[in-house]
Amino acid sequence: MRPDLLRIAFELSSRGETFVLATVIGRRPPSSAQLGDTALITLDGEVRGWLGGACTKSTIVREARAVLADGTPRLVVLSPDPEAEGRPGVRVLPMTCHSGGSVEIYLEPHQPPDKLLIFGATETALALARLGEVLGFRVQLAEAADEIGDFGDADPAGAGLYVIVATYGEHDEEALRLGLSLEPDMIALVAGRARFASVRDTLIAGGLQSAVVERVVSPAGLDIGARTPAEVALSILAQIVQTRRAESGEAARAAMADGDDVRTGAGVPGERLAGEPVSDPAGSRTAADPVCGMAVAIEAAPSAEHGGQTFYFCCPGCRARFLASPEEFAVTT
Repeated sequence: MRPDLLRIAFELSSRGETFVLATVIGRRPPSSAQLGDTALITLDGEVRGWLGGACTKSTIVREARAVLADGTPRLVVLSPDPEAEGRPGVRVLPMTCHSGGSVEIYLEPHQPPDKLLIFGATETALALARLGEVLGFRVQLAEAADEIGDFGDADPAGAGLYVIVATYGEHDEEALRLGLSLEPDMIALVAGRARFASVRDTLIAGGLQSAVVERVVSPAGLDIGARTPAEVALSILAQIVQTRRAESGEAARAAMADGDDVRTGAGVPGERLAGEPVSDPAGSRTAADPVCGMAVAIEAAPSAEHGGQTFYFCCPGCRARFLASPEEFAVTT
């Protein structure tokens, strides 16, 4: 990677910002992209680096947003003959620009680490903190609510928050009330069923809605026969991993909800009618360029009005061609 991109990646990571590292790993000429070309793509679609021409850039920005949405890397192939490129595990999209070449780009998401907030000064809490750091969590161990500062505040995007109350009867209700107010991805109480029943009743009597209190997982951890504090901590972290993998799987399934086939590109936005905006998996609205057919994210795409309809383009060149003679292009309203 170029030194300037390494510096930018470090700066983005230091600020806790999400981005995608895109690397060209294959090409067939004619293509302006070269093997090893890299770029960083931020959540707002800014591209730092080089991946090829305007058609490639527009499509890869859209795919990068989908990668950040589900947190899963993907290999994207842009080809003038998508059917010939289809293979398992690869997202093949049509390259309809006039260059005629193809390019393979690997998209790798970089997101802030998930946060693990642990209440308690017990052996289990300490073991959770140690194992959480090994697993790459950003960990804070707190004995009281006033110790967490802004730790529970939401990150710009991508980071999850998991709260474990391992106080063993000391300030359980106070810690749970604060943890629930942070709206974590998961909150768990290390306690037996009888203890949790008492805590639940106290929280509801104190004004919390029962539906909110029911978010608390207790007993905490997967049933692996844990006995020691370290084993209990291991079972809880295994449950957290299970939870966040399930969440990423749901996001990935949502990203394919329009019937997209990652092997053949069937149903991709680029096959839709020109000028007809649709929502893509990452939440952006996309439309097909009426000149070259590439799918473009309309938020950042050049546009033009014709016949009472707005059309979007992958690059200024396609827009200029359209404006010079819009009647040449098949326009569907």
